[in-house]
Amino acid sequence: MYPEVEPHERGMLDVGDGNLVYWEVCGNPEGKPVVCLHGGPGTGCSPGMARRFDPRAYRIVLLDQRGCGRSRPHASEYGTDLSVNTTAHLVGDLELVREHLGVRRWMVFGGSWGATLGLRYAQLFPERVTEVVLVSVTTGRHAELDWLYHGLGMFFPEQWSRFRAGAGEGATDLVAAYDVLLNDPDPVVRERAARDWTDWESSIVSLRPDHRPGPRWADPAWRMAFARLCAHYFRNRVWLEDGQVLRDVDRLRGIPAVLVHGRWDMQGPVGTAWELARRWPEAELVVVEGASHAVSDPGMAEAVVAATDRFAWRTPPA
Repeated sequence: MYPEVEPHERGMLDVGDGNLVYWEVCGNPEGKPVVCLHGGPGTGCSPGMARRFDPRAYRIVLLDQRGCGRSRPHASEYGTDLSVNTTAHLVGDLELVREHLGVRRWMVFGGSWGATLGLRYAQLFPERVTEVVLVSVTTGRHAELDWLYHGLGMFFPEQWSRFRAGAGEGATDLVAAYDVLLNDPDPVVRERAARDWTDWESSIVSLRPDHRPGPRWADPAWRMAFARLCAHYFRNRVWLEDGQVLRDVDRLRGIPAVLVHGRWDMQGPVGTAWELARRWPEAELVVVEGASHAVSDPGMAEAVVAATDRFAWRTPPA
């Protein structure tokens, strides 16, 4: 990947509903604009995200979605209202950030949950999108969510048994059960649920035996925000009709894209990326052999940088 670069602009944007969204810009101030959408929901941006772009070519916009990272109020705080934190709100925030920065059109980059969000944004505002690069593709279908928290347990039975036990005896919808626990008045209940949720998530992100979660996974506030936002979004099926992103793919016609996906991605099997590429003629699917969901898996970083380099000096049609 490219070397780390320091932001030359940053700020907090009032997006309404009592929310302030943190944003920063690095790279070439006169370069090709690209907006980076992190996963989760709730992971927040990491410095490494900017390293996937040539800083000479790109004006790189990073932002922490509502409720996480440096945005405020933070979802780790018990009183934070999540009723104003939905997919539609996040899409609207992207437009507010774009307008605030004076960007007319930009490339959309997203990974995992950020891929779903980026696809929905591009479908609703195709005139604002020049290209799309997605990593570890998800689309928010109900089957994808059910697989992640139920079906995938057949491959990780020990870890899933602990995750299931943490939801409480008799729980059948584990996501709904955890959503209740993560909003319990008792902080001990909330903290235990956040740890159980993140233990499950960290166990399935990579198949590499030497994979270790990053340092933020040990941060109680990060764990709480991540778990609470994930449960909130996925219990509500990300506020999209089942299969809506794939059905609306015709709205993306004319937008070139690269989809990078690990062959052995258990968290989000490659079939979803393959279906999307089949329906989107301008999208090329790049399957990284031997890699799973984590962008740190061998071959993933190289494939992602190759994708962003492909569009770095491209001049989109007016």
